[in-house]
Formats: sequence, structure tokens, C-alpha cells
Amino acid sequence: MDAPSPSHLSCRLGEAALLERLRAALPGILDRAAAMDAADGALPEEDVATLTSAGLLTAPLPTTFGGHGWGSESSSAASILEALRLLGRTSLPLGRLYEGHVSAIGLVMRHGTPSQREAAAEAAHTGCLFGGWGCEAPLVSLRLESGVLRGGKVLCSGAGLVERALVTARCGGEGQQQMVLVSIPKHTHRADLGTWTPTGMRASATGSVNLDEMAVGPELLIGKPDAHRGMAEYAIGMWRPLAVQLGGLEAVAESMRTYLRSTGRGKDPHQAARMGSVLTEVETARLWVREAGLMAESLQACSKRVEAYVNLARGAVERAALEVMQATNRSVGLSSFMRPNPVERQIRDLATYLRQPALDRALISGATTGLDLPEVVGTMWPTLSPL
Repeated sequence: MDAPSPSHLSCRLGEAALLERLRAALPGILDRAAAMDAADGALPEEDVATLTSAGLLTAPLPTTFGGHGWGSESSSAASILEALRLLGRTSLPLGRLYEGHVSAIGLVMRHGTPSQREAAAEAAHTGCLFGGWGCEAPLVSLRLESGVLRGGKVLCSGAGLVERALVTARCGGEGQQQMVLVSIPKHTHRADLGTWTPTGMRASATGSVNLDEMAVGPELLIGKPDAHRGMAEYAIGMWRPLAVQLGGLEAVAESMRTYLRSTGRGKDPHQAARMGSVLTEVETARLWVREAGLMAESLQACSKRVEAYVNLARGAVERAALEVMQATNRSVGLSSFMRPNPVERQIRDLATYLRQPALDRALISGATTGLDLPEVVGTMWPTLSPL
């Protein structure tokens, strides 16, 4: 292997300092987590400001734009995995917002024109939070008609905080969708958080956003129609929520471990057996997420194998999380269902965040690829170097 260049080494050193700043900020974020969860329609402005001060909003930018390439350059896999995991372990809602920020910037950098990439980088440097909003409902859709948006989006995480939203709008007569990067002010009247009433992830500032009658010029159109639907985007993007979920999974497991140690009940063979199963599930999830992240971020020209691996990782992480949450509820008992016990919020948030779209379809897709490949099981995935 070639020795790292001075510029590459400098970037690595910069990433290490950035992660240290993030770790230093986590206690404050954790202190605010319970209060944010208890308030209806809360906007985690202070937490986003903390990420801004730590330099995380510019980290997803390519190094040529003063960033660290998190999610936009192949050498950043280990750092972005660590950042997402740490945020998920501290605050799943905030981790969700940051994951959306990273993914949106990555899409702009891959599909945008030079001037669009430069404008996005400038916005990130001024502290703008990015987000990706693609969800619609039977009666709520978004269309692009003669340079004007009609309709809106639902389940928009960061509504009221996101200032650059990458949305998909239907265009043409063949079901095509166009990515549009719209500018929205904070606390916009277009956002309605009243539609967000889940048991968990309450602090993710999720709601519906009305984008009706917003003018869209050519400078806001990112890529060609349906550019985001390529398999590479799917494979690269879908592993990042898993990294955040991994952090949430670790937080629940640590709460269980702390409880068993503080009460002395870990010596009970039934409790010890459950703890052993939990540790196994956490490590299983970590290995799947680690490898999925390495594949997706390092192999920019993604293959069907990478897509299949990420799809299977989604199911593996979900199964691990469900097992860990059930074991924690059984070990900790009734207090794990009662506030203000932190594990009660951790489990609610994780259970809600696990409900990602099309998990069954992802499993079938991964299985189909595995059946179609000529190699035997155990040699079907790309060979990659360790992180």
C-alpha cells in the first residue's frame, strides 16, 4: 500500500480533531435530550448550533471546498461512521438530522453543477442545515409545473430548521422525478409539526412542509430527472441511517449493562445469559454496519453486490435492535417503561427510527442478488481492506 500523501495525512489529522470536538459536545447534547423529548414541536436549535460550532456542518463537503469529504469522498468512511454512531448513541433525533444533512450534501456534490456545488458549500459554511425530503402521502405530493412547485412533502425531518431542502418533484408525463434544492428560512410558516405524533423521535422536528407556489429556476434543479434513483445512490445512502441506529442500539445495551452492574443482578444466570445475547447482537450489528459503510463509501461505482449487502445489513440491524430492546425491557423491568428513566426514551426513539421504508423489499432484493450470483456463499461480497 502506498504511503499517505501529506495532504491526505493532514486531512486525517483534521478529522481526528473534528471527532474530538464532537465527543466534547456530546454531554451537553445528552443533557438536553430529555427536555427536547418532553416538549411538543421542539426544535433542537441549540444542538444544531453545537454541531455548527464543532465544524460538523461543513465536514460533508469535499476537501476542495474546505470540508473533510464525509459522505462525498471515499477515504472518509471510518470518520463518518464514527460521527453518526456517536450522535445516535447520544441523541437519535439529532443523529437523524445530521444523517439527512450528510446525504443531501452528498447528492448535491455528486449531481450538481460546479456553481451549484460552490453555492451549497457556501451555505454550509454559513451554518445552513441541509435535509432530504422525499416522502409523500396519498393526498400530499409535490410536482414541478412550468418552473413552479405545486404541493408539498410529509415526514420532513428538521422542518423549521433545515434551510436547504433537497426535495424530489414529479415532472413530465412519465412519472419522472427531479431533485430540487430549495431555500427555506428557519421557523418557516410552511412547516407544520402538528402532524408528527409518534411515540419516539419526538425531537427530530419532523412534520409536513407546504412548498406550493415556490418558483424554481434552472439553478435549483440538481441533476437530470430520476438521477437520484440510480442504484449507487441507494446503496450509498441507506447505510447511514444504520450507523445512527447502531449508536442507539449501543445506548440501550449500555443502559442494560449499567443497570445490571449497579443492582448486582448481573450475577443471576438468566440476566447474564441475556447480557451475553445483547453483547452478541450489538457486535453483529456493528460488523454489518462497518462493512456496509466501507463498501458504500469506498466503492463509489457501486455494484449490485454492494446494494445487496446494504439491503441485508438493514435487516440484520433491525433484528439485532429488536432483540436488544426486548432483552433490556425484560432485564430492567417496569422501570424501563417509565420516565424519567433514560432507557425508556432510548427504546422509544430506537423503535420508531427502525421503521424505515421497504425493509421486507430490501431483504428480498438482497436475497435475489445472492441467488443470481455465480459465486458460492462466503465469496459473493467485494473484497475490501480494513478500515
